[in-house]
Amino acid sequence: MTFISLLGLLAAFFTTAAYIPQAYKTITTRSTASLSLPTYLMLFVGTLLWVGYALSIHNLPVLIANGITAVLAGIILALKLLSKPEEAPAK
Repeated sequence: MTFISLLGLLAAFFTTAAYIPQAYKTITTRSTASLSLPTYLMLFVGTLLWVGYALSIHNLPVLIANGITAVLAGIILALKLLSKPEEAPAK
């Protein structure tokens, strides 16, 4: 394995793993009020585009990293879209 390949794998691991704590917290608490809908829409679409790109160039590390991130972002996005707006505190 070359240094560049190792560098790419490490980058893919860390950027993908960074979404695991947010996905875990969102799934367990079902709380999405503080999450940005546009951010997760763009992240989800972007990772799906990366998956398409990886498939077209036959790049397994990019495919795996973005596939996992797309699943995690998709779960968070679905929870955000399906959540009921939280009531504002009374003044």
